[in-house]
Amino acid sequence: MLKAYYNSDAIEAGLDEVGRGCLAGPVVAAAVILPRDFTHSYLTDSKQLTKMQRLDLEKDIIREAICWAVAEVDNLEIDRINILKASFLAMHRAVDKLRMKPEHLLVDGNRFTPYPMIPHTCIIKGDAHYFSIAAASVLAKNYRDELMSRLSGQFPHYGWETNVGYPTIHHRKAIGLHGPCPYHRMTFKLLKEDCDQAMEEEMEDLGFL
Repeated sequence: MLKAYYNSDAIEAGLDEVGRGCLAGPVVAAAVILPRDFTHSYLTDSKQLTKMQRLDLEKDIIREAICWAVAEVDNLEIDRINILKASFLAMHRAVDKLRMKPEHLLVDGNRFTPYPMIPHTCIIKGDAHYFSIAAASVLAKNYRDELMSRLSGQFPHYGWETNVGYPTIHHRKAIGLHGPCPYHRMTFKLLKEDCDQAMEEEMEDLGFL
């Protein structure tokens, strides 16, 4: 069972992002503040859940959350500032959109750019340990998957309705045949035969490898 909070004395928001290892589309982050007594029988890291489970969980999260927000940084901005900075910026933007100001941020991962005037704690694989981070991962992934599915209607060659922009064999072959589109991240190695290690790890977690 995941934990309800890290800091029991503060209004705590869990933060997570998705899409860091993709070749196309935005990086998306969510921030979620849950009640301190929140619990759920199967909420966990979104990568461990089926699509149907994530969609059902989104309803529970939105109903039970004190507040939540989703934000994105598009591929053009990713190319300008790099993907790591873009991931942190997406999280900051999600916090900006919360209707309640948190007093502590619980961040998935091992690094974070401090948000002004709010302390934070980084938790490696935090989405498998804390409900608020897991909830953020579900909301961010559902939002991004839906966005990439819609974009696949404009650019059907790349298979985004299934690979959501990750560097699968089909996606890379389509880039080679048809070239990149306006949603591709041009600073990424779009035609590299082997994925970077970070991409490989993320794709394996998501079941693409």
